[in-house]
Amino acid sequence: MSVSPPPVGRLLTERALAHDFPFFDHGHDAFRALVRARLAEHVLPHAEAWERQGRIAAEGWKALGAAGLLEVGHSGDDFLHSAVLLEELGATGYAGIRASVGVHAYMALSYVLLFGTPQQREAWVPAAHRGESVTALAISERNSGSDLRDLRTRARPSDGADGFVLDGRKSYVANGTRAGLLVVLARTRHPDGATAGTGGGRGLANASMLLVDADSPGVTRRPQPMAGWRAADIAEIDFDQVEVPETGLLGRRHRALLQLMRALDFERLVAGLLAVGGVRYTLELLDTHVCTRHVKGVPLGAHQAVRHRLAELYGEFDMVHRYAHHAAWLHAQGRLDTRTASVLKLRSTELAVTAAQVCAQYHGALGQQEGADAARVHRDATAGTIAAGASELLRDMIFEGN
Repeated sequence: MSVSPPPVGRLLTERALAHDFPFFDHGHDAFRALVRARLAEHVLPHAEAWERQGRIAAEGWKALGAAGLLEVGHSGDDFLHSAVLLEELGATGYAGIRASVGVHAYMALSYVLLFGTPQQREAWVPAAHRGESVTALAISERNSGSDLRDLRTRARPSDGADGFVLDGRKSYVANGTRAGLLVVLARTRHPDGATAGTGGGRGLANASMLLVDADSPGVTRRPQPMAGWRAADIAEIDFDQVEVPETGLLGRRHRALLQLMRALDFERLVAGLLAVGGVRYTLELLDTHVCTRHVKGVPLGAHQAVRHRLAELYGEFDMVHRYAHHAAWLHAQGRLDTRTASVLKLRSTELAVTAAQVCAQYHGALGQQEGADAARVHRDATAGTIAAGASELLRDMIFEGN
């Protein structure tokens, strides 16, 4: 009598999250359980509604703040707790939500924490931690993407007063329509002969980072709906003679390049950890499907071709997962480097695309059906390879850093 091979269901979560990783202990396991419980309470019941409305509701932000999920540490040993939080946030399966929270609590807020004065931090950070004021990064422009040398947003000195007058347009801003604080990259000095609205000619040597109250007169925001990341509140923002006080300058003038170099490594680390969680969710979804979907009288996972394809994905995930923990530990030690952050972001987001494609394919028609989990992860996956540095740019940076 022949015996069919067993299905491939493996309790992937338990295997992947064992605390025997060298950088984590039972305390991190307990924190993971707490994070899961709070995400299950404050995110998952509302996730589909937030997807439909294109943003996290104001009450959702406040609930996340009250649950303590918006103020986990950015540095030192505390960041290992953030690594757990970011992975679990990614593992909710809603990439728009993970992007929105990641930008608010980590990517945008990191500029204030790293480069802000005590007064600037006091003005913005406590409200951000409570979820009462959302933060956003306004860096990209429609025609520049990852290449910021042609920066056209300009902040000229105010006439007869300290401060700046800001003009320009930013695109693809997560949290764009609801943010209270915009961290804006703008040209604050022009090379000889340059005029407003033109490229700078000298890269970012003449640019600064500004903290802009999003409710200032002259700020106009428009939703910019994308194919995926539907809850991320992506927007286009116009600045028309927006008055920014001198206290809105983040750090020293014309130091944006140095600030970006430091902050972007952290941003890519955060993006990579979020993507690792997203891959885990996709593989768990796929694992369940191949165990329960029957083809020719046996589970889909009993077929050798399916088993081998999933084995490759599991192996890739295990390697990327461990690399992500190593990168998080390096950051906690103050030793994160551009190459490590770039490798993590590249490999995790590319694996997310591959896993999502396999997941959609093995789900058949259901993988293309609106509202299906497999369809959502499939449409969300590609955006991760673009935001926080496109894969092509990261490959260049990895090669140059070799």
